[in-house]
Amino acid sequence: IITTPEGEVLTYTQKLACIATAYSCNGQPGITYSGTPARIGAIAVDPTVIPLGTRMYVVTNDGEYIYGICTAEDIGGSIKGNKVDLYFNTFDECWIFGIRDCTVYILE
Repeated sequence: IITTPEGEVLTYTQKLACIATAYSCNGQPGITYSGTPARIGAIAVDPTVIPLGTRMYVVTNDGEYIYGICTAEDIGGSIKGNKVDLYFNTFDECWIFGIRDCTVYILE
């Protein structure tokens, strides 16, 4: 189990070591591969590794970011293997986030 900083207890079935990058529509409307609005919590994955619709909890290994609960709703040409692309509201936030090692917990 995982206990979030807010005290919520989450049960996970699998833990993956991944590389996390960041993407944004920078305030413009965007649509994910699944047809949902691009937003915080809608992340891009390689669907051969993490199926679309999968709920996850993402934490960077350096402890600086707890992205939190999210859903695999998007895919991307450069998102292959154990890589996730986390949505942020602005390009500046993406630039600050950069590329980080993370742990992805696949939730029940």
